[in-house]
Amino acid sequence: MKVLAIANHKGGCGKTTTSHNLAFCLADRGQRVLLVDMDPQSGLTGVCGMLSSEASLADVLGGANPGYLGIGSVLQKLEERVSLAPSRIELANNELGMVQRMGRESIFKRILEPMGSQFDIAIIDCAPSLGLLTVNALTAADKVICPTLPPAQDLRVLQAFLSNLETIQKELNPRLELLGILISLYESRLKQHQAALKALEETGLPVLPIKISRSVRISEASGKALPIIRQYPNHPQSDNYRQLAALVEEKLNLS
Repeated sequence: MKVLAIANHKGGCGKTTTSHNLAFCLADRGQRVLLVDMDPQSGLTGVCGMLSSEASLADVLGGANPGYLGIGSVLQKLEERVSLAPSRIELANNELGMVQRMGRESIFKRILEPMGSQFDIAIIDCAPSLGLLTVNALTAADKVICPTLPPAQDLRVLQAFLSNLETIQKELNPRLELLGILISLYESRLKQHQAALKALEETGLPVLPIKISRSVRISEASGKALPIIRQYPNHPQSDNYRQLAALVEEKLNLS
């Protein structure tokens, strides 16, 4: 099983939307997908329509002491090829307690390993911070996609995240690679967005060729607990997410 983290320090940059839509696009390509909501705000759990879930990742990770459930026992099946490990706000308390444990950066990596035979890929929706939950996700991951918005202030946050990513690569997870930077909420008509994209590309960073444009249809689909490819399969943004899935499949060598 390959592990893909969707991460950035900043909130509101499209991490949850990317995780949600990418999972179903990969499932349509025949992949068995495990979605993991590693954010105490539970955004991914909400857009999957699972806010009423009692057992969650909080019961699996534990805090100062290990959790009392295995990850398999909290999974919610969304479709034949897509399952979710849901989150709850209690996960924030877990993060505080996990600091006291030995090998605290690798707790989730150990928890995830038994799922290797059941899924082809795990997609982790990370919290908008570099706390211990996000560090755990990046320690378990093979690759990371970093969604970002085009404005300059977002790009400054991106640079800080990439600096921290290098530290995690050196200290905790040498195999971790940046799959690419995904531009979200992009409006090609705005000169500000055009200039920001050009500046980012000139840095030599791996900007993905797919850009996710601002669309009310994506929000409408999420409001119905659906990815856009299910609600509006012929929409241009559905095609963008399908292209992203094909690229991820190629980069992660998913058969």
